[in-house]
Amino acid sequence: MIRFALIISLLLLFSGCSTKHYRQHAYSQKQTETSKLKPKVSPSYKPKKQNWITTALYHEYKKWYRTPYKLGGINTNGLDCSSLIQIVYRDAFSISLPRTTKDQVKKGYLISKNSTKEGDLVFFKTGFNTRHAGIIIEKDKFMHTSQKNGVSISSLSNPYWKSRYWQSRRILP
Repeated sequence: MIRFALIISLLLLFSGCSTKHYRQHAYSQKQTETSKLKPKVSPSYKPKKQNWITTALYHEYKKWYRTPYKLGGINTNGLDCSSLIQIVYRDAFSISLPRTTKDQVKKGYLISKNSTKEGDLVFFKTGFNTRHAGIIIEKDKFMHTSQKNGVSISSLSNPYWKSRYWQSRRILP
């Protein structure tokens, strides 16, 4: 019994991220079918403000659009929030970031929520020991991967995200 409790504790401790505040559940085939996902922002969405960072981020968003959420995933079959950040930063900016949200939150420097700009990382507390993260893609919007929509763009003003906001960090100069 102690061994089981230890294993469960370690799994919870090392879980990368989640968009829900309750325990992760295995995905059923129906949930991971990419044809069933309906992200709120299509890949043809045009940002209001174009700069090289925004352009690079939307290019990456288009590559990962409709990719389902999969805890620990690292490819187009599924990925989680921290692997999306790691891959986008590697491919768009040639910057190496750690694999987990726990380690990513230690990178760069802390900035206020009102000071965020394109490319900044945003972190959320979605449960007792569960964190979620995304990349600011333009004012008030961030790219992330969610259990419901896969890779999508959400608003920081959304009540769910607003109430769980934890911190923002700047990696890019």
